[in-house]
Amino acid sequence: MGLATAAVALAVVAGLGGCSSGGPKGGGASPTPNASTGTGTGPASSSAPSGTATGDAPGTPSPGQSAGQSPAPGTGTTAPAPRPAPSTSAPAPAPSGSVPTVGETLVAVTRSGGITGKTHTLIIKGDGSFLRLNAKAETVDRGKLSAAALTKLRTALREADFPRLPRISFPDQPAADAFTYAFRHGGHEVAAAQTTLPRPLEGVLSALPPFEPR
Repeated sequence: MGLATAAVALAVVAGLGGCSSGGPKGGGASPTPNASTGTGTGPASSSAPSGTATGDAPGTPSPGQSAGQSPAPGTGTTAPAPRPAPSTSAPAPAPSGSVPTVGETLVAVTRSGGITGKTHTLIIKGDGSFLRLNAKAETVDRGKLSAAALTKLRTALREADFPRLPRISFPDQPAADAFTYAFRHGGHEVAAAQTTLPRPLEGVLSALPPFEPR
């Protein structure tokens, strides 16, 4: 048992002999030369075959770089990513105000029929000034609402909620000598007979000046 253990130990020492700094003590066999450094403590190995170059072969990696190792980062020529193009869409227009300016029409109402069968139109501007027109759309009279009357009319128009009103409100059997009204306000047009007039429009009519001059 002791001899076997000693043999194994010697074999290990012999295999590691090339890694030590000096040769083995005593008169043993010379260790195998170190392949990586080419230096050994024993006789030099056989010379290289004739014609073999002693310099580095082409493609041999430089010291400190193993074969197949990628080059250091930052040495490539990759172009930077392009910047996104600025948006060319036009900005959304600001919403227009619900209150007409001085020269714009606040509301226009045409009344026709009745006992006389005449047609009259009222056009009220944003500043309260108004026109009375006849059936030929000719100006018959001019006037202006007071500040209180204009406020009352604006309130009635807002409470009427024109976008929700039915566009046409007429009975199946028209009443004789009844008036017919046509309203235009805020881009909406509503027509109704006197007998089927929606209640919100009654407030608008009560806030209007007379259709005919007094």
